Amino acid sequence: MFRFIRGTIPTMLKRGRPVLLWTVGLVMMASACAPPQVRLEPGPREYVAADYQAVLQKWTRSDQLIALSELDDLLTVTATFESYDFRWAYVVRYAQDYRLTVDQRRRLLERTLADAQERHQFFVALYGTNWRWVDLNKPDSGWIVRLIDDVGNETAPEEIVTIRKPGPIERTYFPYTSPWRRVYRIRFPIVTAEGHPTISNQARWFGLRFAGAQGNQELRWELEQSTR
Repeated sequence: MFRFIRGTIPTMLKRGRPVLLWTVGLVMMASACAPPQVRLEPGPREYVAADYQAVLQKWTRSDQLIALSELDDLLTVTATFESYDFRWAYVVRYAQDYRLTVDQRRRLLERTLADAQERHQFFVALYGTNWRWVDLNKPDSGWIVRLIDDVGNETAPEEIVTIRKPGPIERTYFPYTSPWRRVYRIRFPIVTAEGHPTISNQARWFGLRFAGAQGNQELRWELEQSTR
Protein backbone atom coordinates (compact mmCIF):
# COMPACT_ATOMS: atom_id res chain seq x y z
CA MET A 1 0.00 0.00 0.00
CA PHE A 2 1.28 3.46 -0.89
CA ARG A 3 0.51 6.56 1.16
CA PHE A 4 0.84 10.09 -0.21
CA ILE A 5 1.18 13.26 1.86
CA ARG A 6 1.79 16.98 1.49
CA GLY A 7 0.43 17.36 -2.02
CA THR A 8 -2.57 17.25 -4.32
CA ILE A 9 -3.57 15.71 -7.62
CA PRO A 10 -3.55 19.16 -9.30
CA THR A 11 0.08 19.50 -8.23
CA MET A 12 0.79 16.26 -10.04
CA LEU A 13 -0.91 17.53 -13.18
CA LYS A 14 1.38 20.53 -13.22
CA ARG A 15 4.31 18.15 -13.30
CA GLY A 16 2.93 16.36 -16.33
CA ARG A 17 0.87 13.37 -17.32
CA PRO A 18 3.73 10.80 -17.06
CA VAL A 19 3.99 11.47 -13.33
CA LEU A 20 0.26 11.01 -12.91
CA LEU A 21 0.27 7.73 -14.83
CA TRP A 22 3.26 6.48 -12.84
CA THR A 23 1.56 7.25 -9.53
CA VAL A 24 -1.79 5.77 -10.53
CA GLY A 25 0.03 2.64 -11.70
CA LEU A 26 1.63 2.22 -8.29
CA VAL A 27 -1.72 2.54 -6.55
CA MET A 28 -3.34 0.00 -8.88
CA MET A 29 -0.54 -2.51 -8.33
CA ALA A 30 -0.78 -2.10 -4.56
CA SER A 31 -4.56 -2.55 -4.46
CA ALA A 32 -4.50 -5.57 -6.77
CA CYS A 33 -2.34 -7.68 -4.49
CA ALA A 34 -4.14 -8.23 -1.21
CA PRO A 35 -1.88 -10.03 1.29
CA PRO A 36 -3.06 -13.40 2.63
CA GLN A 37 -4.64 -13.78 6.04
CA VAL A 38 -2.57 -15.49 8.73
CA ARG A 39 -2.97 -17.61 11.85
CA LEU A 40 -1.02 -17.29 15.09
CA GLU A 41 -1.72 -20.72 16.56
CA PRO A 42 1.24 -22.96 17.41
CA GLY A 43 1.29 -26.65 16.57
CA PRO A 44 3.05 -29.09 14.24
CA ARG A 45 3.76 -28.07 10.66
CA GLU A 46 4.69 -30.16 7.63
CA TYR A 47 7.09 -28.05 5.63
CA VAL A 48 9.90 -28.90 3.25
CA ALA A 49 12.71 -26.52 2.33
CA ALA A 50 11.03 -25.59 -0.97
CA ASP A 51 8.07 -24.14 0.97
CA TYR A 52 10.16 -21.37 2.51
CA GLN A 53 9.62 -18.69 -0.16
CA ALA A 54 5.84 -19.06 -0.02
CA VAL A 55 5.87 -18.87 3.79
CA LEU A 56 8.18 -15.84 3.69
CA GLN A 57 5.79 -14.07 1.32
CA LYS A 58 2.82 -14.93 3.53
CA TRP A 59 4.40 -13.31 6.60
CA THR A 60 5.99 -10.28 4.88
CA ARG A 61 4.43 -6.84 4.37
CA SER A 62 5.71 -3.71 2.63
CA ASP A 63 4.63 -0.07 2.43
CA GLN A 64 5.86 3.34 1.27
CA LEU A 65 5.27 6.85 2.54
CA ILE A 66 5.71 9.34 -0.30
CA ALA A 67 5.63 13.15 -0.25
CA LEU A 68 3.45 13.73 -3.26
CA SER A 69 4.54 17.31 -3.91
CA GLU A 70 8.18 16.24 -4.34
CA LEU A 71 7.66 12.54 -5.09
CA ASP A 72 10.10 12.02 -2.23
CA ASP A 73 10.34 8.52 -0.73
CA LEU A 74 10.20 9.46 2.94
CA LEU A 75 10.06 5.89 4.22
CA THR A 76 9.92 2.46 2.62
CA VAL A 77 9.49 -0.43 5.04
CA THR A 78 9.45 -4.18 4.49
CA ALA A 79 8.93 -6.43 7.50
CA THR A 80 8.58 -10.15 8.14
CA PHE A 81 6.78 -11.27 11.27
CA GLU A 82 8.85 -14.15 12.59
CA SER A 83 5.86 -16.07 13.83
CA TYR A 84 5.72 -19.65 15.08
CA ASP A 85 4.66 -20.73 11.61
CA PHE A 86 7.39 -18.74 9.86
CA ARG A 87 10.12 -20.00 12.17
CA TRP A 88 9.19 -23.60 11.50
CA ALA A 89 9.64 -23.10 7.75
CA TYR A 90 12.83 -21.11 8.34
CA VAL A 91 14.44 -23.89 10.36
CA VAL A 92 13.52 -26.50 7.76
CA ARG A 93 15.15 -24.41 5.02
CA TYR A 94 18.20 -23.58 7.15
CA ALA A 95 18.68 -27.20 8.18
CA GLN A 96 18.75 -28.32 4.55
CA ASP A 97 21.05 -25.52 3.41
CA TYR A 98 23.58 -26.18 6.17
CA ARG A 99 23.13 -29.96 6.07
CA LEU A 100 22.27 -30.26 9.75
CA THR A 101 21.84 -33.68 11.28
CA VAL A 102 18.41 -34.77 12.46
CA ASP A 103 19.40 -34.12 16.07
CA GLN A 104 20.82 -30.67 15.26
CA ARG A 105 17.66 -29.74 13.40
CA ARG A 106 15.48 -30.91 16.29
CA ARG A 107 17.40 -28.86 18.86
CA LEU A 108 17.38 -25.76 16.65
CA LEU A 109 13.64 -26.10 16.04
CA GLU A 110 12.94 -26.47 19.76
CA ARG A 111 14.95 -23.34 20.64
CA THR A 112 13.45 -21.30 17.83
CA LEU A 113 9.85 -22.22 18.57
CA ALA A 114 10.34 -21.61 22.30
CA ASP A 115 11.60 -18.12 21.51
CA ALA A 116 8.57 -17.48 19.28
CA GLN A 117 6.32 -18.08 22.29
CA GLU A 118 8.26 -15.64 24.48
CA ARG A 119 8.28 -12.54 22.21
CA HIS A 120 6.91 -11.13 18.99
CA GLN A 121 9.83 -10.60 16.62
CA PHE A 122 10.01 -8.81 13.27
CA PHE A 123 12.79 -8.68 10.72
CA VAL A 124 12.63 -5.15 9.32
CA ALA A 125 14.43 -3.42 6.46
CA LEU A 126 13.74 0.25 5.79
CA TYR A 127 14.86 3.04 3.54
CA GLY A 128 14.40 6.79 3.46
CA THR A 129 15.93 9.60 1.46
CA ASN A 130 17.51 10.93 4.66
CA TRP A 131 19.71 8.07 5.92
CA ARG A 132 20.12 9.48 9.44
CA TRP A 133 16.39 9.87 10.04
CA VAL A 134 15.68 6.17 9.50
CA ASP A 135 18.07 5.03 12.24
CA LEU A 136 15.54 3.67 14.74
CA ASN A 137 18.09 3.44 17.55
CA LYS A 138 18.99 7.14 17.52
CA PRO A 139 17.31 9.33 20.15
CA ASP A 140 16.53 11.87 17.42
CA SER A 141 15.30 9.30 14.87
CA GLY A 142 12.63 10.54 12.51
CA TRP A 143 10.45 7.53 13.31
CA ILE A 144 9.17 5.48 16.21
CA VAL A 145 7.71 2.00 15.82
CA ARG A 146 4.88 0.38 17.75
CA LEU A 147 3.11 -2.99 17.69
CA ILE A 148 -0.61 -2.33 17.28
CA ASP A 149 -3.89 -4.14 16.76
CA ASP A 150 -7.44 -3.11 15.89
CA VAL A 151 -8.62 -3.50 19.51
CA GLY A 152 -6.49 -0.53 20.53
CA ASN A 153 -3.35 -2.13 21.91
CA GLU A 154 -0.15 -0.17 21.25
CA THR A 155 3.16 -1.55 22.49
CA ALA A 156 6.68 -0.13 22.40
CA PRO A 157 9.57 -2.45 21.46
CA GLU A 158 11.47 -4.10 24.25
CA GLU A 159 14.52 -4.31 21.97
CA ILE A 160 15.63 -2.99 18.56
CA VAL A 161 18.70 -4.88 17.37
CA THR A 162 20.64 -3.30 14.50
CA ILE A 163 22.02 -5.73 11.93
CA ARG A 164 24.90 -3.56 10.76
CA LYS A 165 26.36 -5.83 8.11
CA PRO A 166 23.76 -8.25 6.76
CA GLY A 167 25.50 -11.41 5.61
CA PRO A 168 24.58 -14.34 3.38
CA ILE A 169 21.87 -15.58 5.76
CA GLU A 170 20.00 -12.26 5.83
CA ARG A 171 20.49 -11.59 2.12
CA THR A 172 19.29 -15.10 1.19
CA TYR A 173 16.44 -15.70 3.62
CA PHE A 174 15.20 -12.08 3.55
CA PRO A 175 15.99 -11.10 -0.06
CA TYR A 176 14.58 -7.57 0.30
CA THR A 177 17.67 -6.81 2.41
CA SER A 178 20.07 -4.51 0.56
CA PRO A 179 23.02 -2.14 1.19
CA TRP A 180 20.61 0.80 0.80
CA ARG A 181 18.38 -0.26 3.66
CA ARG A 182 18.83 -0.24 7.41
CA VAL A 183 18.09 -3.68 8.84
CA TYR A 184 16.78 -4.55 12.31
CA ARG A 185 15.23 -7.23 14.42
CA ILE A 186 12.53 -5.60 16.50
CA ARG A 187 11.18 -7.47 19.51
CA PHE A 188 8.01 -6.86 21.51
CA PRO A 189 6.69 -8.54 24.64
CA ILE A 190 3.87 -11.04 24.15
CA VAL A 191 2.10 -9.79 27.29
CA THR A 192 2.06 -6.40 28.98
CA ALA A 193 3.29 -5.76 32.52
CA GLU A 194 -0.35 -6.20 33.59
CA GLY A 195 -0.50 -9.62 31.95
CA HIS A 196 -2.63 -8.67 28.91
CA PRO A 197 -1.73 -9.95 25.42
CA THR A 198 -0.12 -7.28 23.25
CA ILE A 199 -2.02 -8.80 20.31
CA SER A 200 -5.56 -9.30 21.57
CA ASN A 201 -7.29 -12.64 21.17
CA GLN A 202 -10.21 -10.65 19.73
CA ALA A 203 -8.07 -8.77 17.19
CA ARG A 204 -8.95 -8.92 13.49
CA TRP A 205 -5.50 -7.65 12.56
CA PHE A 206 -2.20 -6.62 14.10
CA GLY A 207 0.64 -4.62 12.66
CA LEU A 208 3.58 -2.26 12.93
CA ARG A 209 3.05 1.49 12.97
CA PHE A 210 5.87 3.84 11.99
CA ALA A 211 5.11 7.40 13.03
CA GLY A 212 6.97 10.69 12.99
CA ALA A 213 6.81 14.37 12.09
CA GLN A 214 6.65 13.57 8.36
CA GLY A 215 3.67 11.22 8.57
CA ASN A 216 2.86 7.65 9.55
CA GLN A 217 2.28 4.29 7.93
CA GLU A 218 1.14 0.87 9.03
CA LEU A 219 1.98 -2.66 7.99
CA ARG A 220 -0.93 -4.99 8.76
CA TRP A 221 -1.34 -8.73 9.06
CA GLU A 222 -5.01 -9.71 8.75
CA LEU A 223 -6.05 -12.63 10.96
CA GLU A 224 -8.29 -15.53 10.00
CA GLN A 225 -11.27 -15.02 12.27
CA SER A 226 -12.54 -18.58 12.09
CA THR A 227 -9.44 -19.87 13.88
CA ARG A 228 -9.41 -17.42 16.80
